[in-house]
Amino acid sequence: MREEKKLSQGDIEKRTGLLRCYVSRVENGHTVPTVETLEKMARALEVPIHQLFYEGEQPPKLPDLLKRKSYEEDAWGSSGKDGRFLSKLRRLWASQAMKTAS
Repeated sequence: MREEKKLSQGDIEKRTGLLRCYVSRVENGHTVPTVETLEKMARALEVPIHQLFYEGEQPPKLPDLLKRKSYEEDAWGSSGKDGRFLSKLRRLWASQAMKTAS
């Protein structure tokens, strides 16, 4: 995006106050920037912050979270064959713990 706007890393340094070497590390994935840093970069590039994460003018549509299974429904061992196995394993561990405690 920076290059598309014909800006150098030095230009970003001047606009944000971030060191050019830091800008390079962020661009190359060697450093994870804070939200504050991303805000500075978005202002320097004159774009909304979401454009740093998504291509296009608008962010992608969010998935319909209401249709997703809850954690309890989706967790391994919450039902079916895996659930029965996990339940049996718990009983065995509990009985072993009782033997060890005696």
